[in-house]
Amino acid sequence: MHKYKSFEPKWFHGEIPPNSYRSIFKWGEPNVIKAPRESLFKLLKVQFGLSDGDFSQYSEDLGLDEVKFDLPIRLTESQLNKFSEIVGKDYVRVDDYARLSVAYGKTMFDLMRLRQKRVENTPDAVLYPDSKEQIEQIVAFCASEKIPLYVYGGGSSVTRGVECIKGGVSLDMRFRFNKVIAFNEIDQTITVEAGMSGPKLEAVLNNAVTNFGTKRAYTCGHFPQSFEHSSVGGWIVTHGAGQNSTYYGCIQDIVLGQDYATPVGTISTDRYPRKATGPDLGQIMMGGEGAFGVLTHATLKIFRYMPKNIKRFSYMFKNWETAQSAAREIMQSEAGYPSVFRFSDPEETSIMLHMYNVIDSPLKVLFDLKNFKVGEMSLFLGFTNGEIGFSRNCAKNVHRVARKFGGIWLSGMVTKAWEKGRFNDPYLRDTMQDFGMVMDTMECAVNWSNMGRVHREVREYVKSRPNTICLTHISHVYPQGANLYWIFIAKMHDPEEYRCFHAGILDAIQKSGAAMSHHHGVGKMFAPWLENSIGANEYAVYRALKAHFDPNSVMNPGGTLGFDIMDEEKRSLGQVYRGLI
Repeated sequence: MHKYKSFEPKWFHGEIPPNSYRSIFKWGEPNVIKAPRESLFKLLKVQFGLSDGDFSQYSEDLGLDEVKFDLPIRLTESQLNKFSEIVGKDYVRVDDYARLSVAYGKTMFDLMRLRQKRVENTPDAVLYPDSKEQIEQIVAFCASEKIPLYVYGGGSSVTRGVECIKGGVSLDMRFRFNKVIAFNEIDQTITVEAGMSGPKLEAVLNNAVTNFGTKRAYTCGHFPQSFEHSSVGGWIVTHGAGQNSTYYGCIQDIVLGQDYATPVGTISTDRYPRKATGPDLGQIMMGGEGAFGVLTHATLKIFRYMPKNIKRFSYMFKNWETAQSAAREIMQSEAGYPSVFRFSDPEETSIMLHMYNVIDSPLKVLFDLKNFKVGEMSLFLGFTNGEIGFSRNCAKNVHRVARKFGGIWLSGMVTKAWEKGRFNDPYLRDTMQDFGMVMDTMECAVNWSNMGRVHREVREYVKSRPNTICLTHISHVYPQGANLYWIFIAKMHDPEEYRCFHAGILDAIQKSGAAMSHHHGVGKMFAPWLENSIGANEYAVYRALKAHFDPNSVMNPGGTLGFDIMDEEKRSLGQVYRGLI
C-alpha cells in the first residue's frame, strides 16, 4: 500500500469471514488487497465526476454475511450415496457454502450478483475427486443417470464457464486432483492432473533438480494474469494464453497430450511432437470447455529455466499507429520473438503512467522535450527469454526497430514496475467495486490489416457509454496479427446493465471483423454469438462432436459453446442485450 498525501478512501482490509459471500467473490488470497495509487485515484475521480464525499462510505454490499440461500437439492439419496462410494463420504458436500463456492467465476456479472446475494445457479452437490479413475466413474454414472456435470478448476473464468445452469454436480479439482503423474527430462515433458495450479506447477519445475534429480531447473512458460489462481485444466479447455506467449506459445502450443473421461468412454491423445495421421484429436478436444468430457491428465512441454538471461526493455512511441507498425516489424523481421510483448494504446498508456508513477518522474520532462503528448503516446514494454546470446540479440533487434520508428528508450525500470503488479492487478477490482466502480476485461484476435478498424469501432462503442474508461493493449503477438485486450472501468450497480453493456461490446467485436475471443474461451456468456462468428457449416462440426461424446447433454450443459440454445433463443438474447426488445 502507498500512503496518500491527501484524502484516502477507507479501502476495506478487515477480516473476511470464512463462510461469507466476500470470501467467494474476492480475488485471490483473503488477506491481500490492492488499492489504486493516489495519482490513479485522483484521475478516476476526475473521469467519473466524483468527490471525496463519494468515497466516504461504501456504496456496495461488502459481502460479509454468511452464505445462505434456498435452492433445493434435486439429487436422490441413492445418487448421493453412489458419489460417496466413488470419492469417499467426506468428499461429497451439499452445504450452501460449498455449492456456491464453485457456482460462479470471476466475470463482473458474477461478482455483482454475489454482492447482491443473487444465487441463481448452483450444483446440487460438490465432489472432490482424487484420481483419474474416480472421475471416469463419476462421468459414467452421471451419463447413465442423466445428471448434469460441471468442473471447477481455479474459478477465474470470465465467460460464465463454470456456472451450473442445470444443477447436478460440480467437480472441484483444486484440493485433491493436483498431482504430478510423470516427468521426462529426455523429452522435456511433465504429465500432471488437471487440477494442478499454476504456482504449484511452476514450483515443481523450478525445483526439478531436487524433485526429480534433473540436470537443471525448468519452467512451464505459461503465465496468464490469472496464473496464481488458475489451473492447468482451465488453461487447456479454454485455449488459454500466458503473458509470455509470444516466445513460449499459447497453451495449444505447449500441450503435448491429453486424457479425457467422456460419457462414451475415455479418450487419450498421443504424445508425439508432430504427426500426419488425419485431423489432430488433441486440437479437437482442446477448447471444449467441458462440453465433451472432463480433462483428467495433461502432458506439457517444459522449457529450461534461465531467469538470469532475461533482458527487459520499455519504449514510448509518439502515437498508437506508429506503435502498431513497430510491433509488426519486430514480429516480421525474423530476428526472434520477445517473450513478454505489450503495447498500450494512448488511454491505457495515460493510466499506466499513473499506476507506475512515471508521470511524476524525470521522464515527464523528456516527453515534453520530444513533444510526446499524454493522451497520444503509446507505451511498449517487455522482455526476452532464452539462451543468453539469443536473448541479447532479440533485445538488440527490438531496440533497432524501436529507434527506427522514433521510440524513446525508457530502460527496464517501467517493465519491472509492471512485473510487480502483473498477477495482482485484479485485486483492484474488489476495492474499487466497494465504491461502485466496476473493472472488467475482454479480448479478441485480429490481423494486422484490420487491427485499426477493430480498435476504433470497439472503442467507439465502449466510449459511447458516458464516463467510461476504455484501456486497450496488445499482449499476444504473431507475424500475421495479434490480440486486442480491453479493460473497461465504469460506475455501475445493476448486473443486467452490465450484461447489456458487455453484450454490446461482443456485438462490436463481431461486427468489426475480429475473432470474438483470443484466449478467454467462450463459456455461456459468449455462446449466443459463436455460431454466427464461425459460420453455420463450421458450427455443425461442433454439434457433431457434441452428439458423439455427449448424446444426452450432461457435460457442462446450459449454453456452453452455444449448445442447448435454440436458434430463436439466440436471436432473442442478442436483441435483448442490444436493447431491441
